[in-house]
Amino acid sequence: MQRRALLALGDSDTARMRAVLDDLRFRVTIADADDDVVQRARAEIVDAVILSEARLSGTTVEAMLDTLRDAPEPPETLVLLERDDAAKRDAWLAAGCYAVFAPDAAPETIEESLRSLAKLLKESRAARFDAERIPRHATRLSDFVSESPAMSAFLATARRVASADTPLLVLGETGAGKEHLARAIHLEGPRARGPFVPLNCGALPEGLLESELFGHEEGAFTGAHRARRGNFELAHRGTLFLDEIADIPSHLQVKLLRALEDTEIRRLGSERAIPVDARVIAATNRDLAAEVEAGRFRRDLYYRLNVVTLTVPPLRERREDIPGLVERYRAHFAKRLGRAIDHVPEGTMQALVDYDWPGNVRELINVVERAVLLADGDSIDVSVLPTELGGGGARTDARVAPPARDVDTPPAPSANATPQPTDTDLDRPWAEARHAMLQAFERTYLDHLLRATRGRVGEAAERAGIQPRSLFDKMRAHGLRKEDYRS
Repeated sequence: MQRRALLALGDSDTARMRAVLDDLRFRVTIADADDDVVQRARAEIVDAVILSEARLSGTTVEAMLDTLRDAPEPPETLVLLERDDAAKRDAWLAAGCYAVFAPDAAPETIEESLRSLAKLLKESRAARFDAERIPRHATRLSDFVSESPAMSAFLATARRVASADTPLLVLGETGAGKEHLARAIHLEGPRARGPFVPLNCGALPEGLLESELFGHEEGAFTGAHRARRGNFELAHRGTLFLDEIADIPSHLQVKLLRALEDTEIRRLGSERAIPVDARVIAATNRDLAAEVEAGRFRRDLYYRLNVVTLTVPPLRERREDIPGLVERYRAHFAKRLGRAIDHVPEGTMQALVDYDWPGNVRELINVVERAVLLADGDSIDVSVLPTELGGGGARTDARVAPPARDVDTPPAPSANATPQPTDTDLDRPWAEARHAMLQAFERTYLDHLLRATRGRVGEAAERAGIQPRSLFDKMRAHGLRKEDYRS
């Protein structure tokens, strides 16, 4: 991610600070006056403010620190003393200054502080946009279960492209692990020390998606009270993962193509070009070539993204991997849920291997979590599996992803408007029964909401009073797809 510094210094100090900041790849802006510092820190995105006590005219350092602390994203502040004063230095550091320099501070001291600041910003910002979702076991390509010939061949190709820096297109069915794969490729590539920024293009309304991609300036639209970085900027020197790329609207396809070709973007409401350096990995569960032929996806953008294509094999084509995946997630959920489930009997494992898994690995994870929760004793009996796997599990506990449907066919109506507890639910410990019922209620609620809005995630989120991204995460946890609710 690009780092930005705002300077309010004398001419000589500006020159020496700028030389170091340029070397550390900061984008530098010069402030004209005290009020300009405050205005820019509030309206723009500034990571560091470096000011001179001697330049302040209408305010004090203490007042400036208080004002900057109230900014939406408070910047780190560094101050050059007008005269060496140990009391002031201690007071300002206690008030939140990152560093305070004496007038005769050695260039090496200033450079060391700025380098430490650059490292701090890099680590803290990257951590914000690379949070792991649970459960997420594989972090490297070598951690993927690959007993099957199909997966072994796939991973061999993935290893070859991981070291490249070109755009990458990942294809595969819903739940196959496309984002998981993208993270592993990022961590094994030359940008591993940079941020990994995921964005689901299908989970956001069209107007919000443009701002998420490219950012916006203050006043660009109603509610834009300050400037905001887009995901391209956040992924600077890292990887931008664009999931459900087929859902991006036509006018944004043009802007995305320009960003890829020119390696620069323009925020909404701005004509200023901002250079960006991010590897783009795009993913979709659709046939993107067919989308191009149908005129729904730009041919030139398709060719730009399709430098290398990886198609994740569905779980039914790599059944040899199922036992390893089951054991991995059995151990994970047994520990997470505090259950002493230490093995999966042969009959249960065979039922899991024989199933076609329309929801792929995501569905398998949900099934294993459910089975660990419902199991009695120290093993998973086939009777606690869902009915479609040959078990007798109650369907009201709907953590299992539904079977895949044709995207043009809306789902069948739910059997019950409200989930009802079964005898199995009522015989469980209170915490387990409560968890099962809450999950059942959540899926029933989401199913009703998506049916009412015909899969429009933005409208559904507004009705529910939650953020579109939160709604999408809940949909994904239950294996629900917006495409299944569109006619």
